Amino acid sequence: MKKMIMSLLLFLGVLSASAQAEQKGTTEYVFQPHWYLMLQGGGQYTLGEGSFSDLFSPNAQVALGYNFTKVIGLRLAVNAWQSKGVIKLDDTDMTPAQSYEGKWKWNYVAPSLDLMFNLSNIVCKNFNPQRLLNVYAFVGGGANIAWKNDEANTVEAQIANYQNTNPNLMYDGKQNMRYLWDGTKVNIFGQAGLLFDFRVSDKVSINIEGNANILTDKYNSKKAGNADWYFNALAGVKINLGKTYTTKFIPAPEPEIRYVEKVVEKIVEVPAKVEVKPIEKIRRDIFFKINSYKVSETEAEKIKDIADYMNQNPNAKVEVTGYADAGTGNNRINDRLAAQRADVVVKALMNQYNISADRISYDSKGSRVQPFAENDLNRVTICIAE
Repeated sequence: MKKMIMSLLLFLGVLSASAQAEQKGTTEYVFQPHWYLMLQGGGQYTLGEGSFSDLFSPNAQVALGYNFTKVIGLRLAVNAWQSKGVIKLDDTDMTPAQSYEGKWKWNYVAPSLDLMFNLSNIVCKNFNPQRLLNVYAFVGGGANIAWKNDEANTVEAQIANYQNTNPNLMYDGKQNMRYLWDGTKVNIFGQAGLLFDFRVSDKVSINIEGNANILTDKYNSKKAGNADWYFNALAGVKINLGKTYTTKFIPAPEPEIRYVEKVVEKIVEVPAKVEVKPIEKIRRDIFFKINSYKVSETEAEKIKDIADYMNQNPNAKVEVTGYADAGTGNNRINDRLAAQRADVVVKALMNQYNISADRISYDSKGSRVQPFAENDLNRVTICIAE
């Protein structure tokens, strides 16, 4: 009894597998709106008259974002830590020359609201969650809240003292440090930048970001007659907080069945019944490397299998269809690549194995049709002979 049950289960499993194997169609990715969390750290360069090292300081950023569509999202980011300033005064007309250099730093926190655009989905014109790199452009703005500007006030006092000991040095410290502030200072700023997001899994990616920020002339305490700027370079991790996509299977359309009515008016002779054994069709999938239509030695054996079948069955014909994967390139590149993959197989059948052109039909689907659910398997030419 136990053996009978096991045999029945095995039989049902074989039937299910056969039904799945016969199912044909393509798998489509469907975008799902979702939240994400981003943690980043890096450095800031505050534009000024000092050297790069004098004006470079650390900073960090945390962000919570939401992707509404495959192209547009919104991000609330909080960037914070430290900015720096430098002032120099020189009088080379004096003998000896007189000079002074003052440096200071202060702390800040800058919340911003950024509108995000997925450039990869725009350029490639398709949504592919398996893509290795997504490039985003963003623009936004917020409030820079700064405090602890004690060092700038100390520098201004040093300038005044320096002038007292060097009366010939013509420099108006209060004029150049005219925007000196104490306590807490709030400045409205605008920003724009690029973010490069490298996929690790459906949930996690690592990123590199660069952004430029513009504020009023009063940010760094100095009067310069133009806007103040600082630039951030950040790297970090993004964690998706929900499903980013679902999959939808689109079955291939059923072939149209055409019925042909035959009328036999007179049967003169009934020939002896001859049992005709049906010829089974053969399929071979020739796989290619990324961005290539060169047939490897192992895949060339599959073309030979098709040619042997055609020679053994003189009435057989073969259908050759080229494909490209949707995970790389764009439609223009993938259309060309798929056509080249089909063409190289057709030429091999004709030139190497002398298969007549009227026995071969060919087509290419680019990356618009994906015969396999796994992205890399779609770099393929499928040959079906019957």
